Amino acid sequence: MSQLNIDVVTPKGIKFSGEAIICTAPGWGGEFQILKDHASMVTQLNIGSLSFEVDGKRKIMATSGGYLEVQQNNISIIAETAEWAEEIKVDRAREAEQRAHERLKKRQDGDIDVDRAKLALARALNRIKVAS
Repeated sequence: MSQLNIDVVTPKGIKFSGEAIICTAPGWGGEFQILKDHASMVTQLNIGSLSFEVDGKRKIMATSGGYLEVQQNNISIIAETAEWAEEIKVDRAREAEQRAHERLKKRQDGDIDVDRAKLALARALNRIKVAS
């Protein structure tokens, strides 16, 4: 089968480097897929899941955004965070979800950064979804 070379890099280092048949990523306009011989492009990623088909198996990771570049069957992903589904600690994600809900309830206090709380909630919900 035809392969894509994929590198996923976060501020903590290389999270994945390998070959896959297909890459699915969370774009701002929705999820999109990349196959062999895709046109060159650069795009911003949204909070969501990255998935790759590797050796007939789907591998999935949660990401909180970043950038993706496709060029000559090479995909470079620079992600703010990337966490394999099996690495996600669901209890911690649920605690983060609860904290974000509590912050959003207190938004009338004026001390709460509502946008930041909404992003924290979206990241927590995404981690829970990917881990499921």
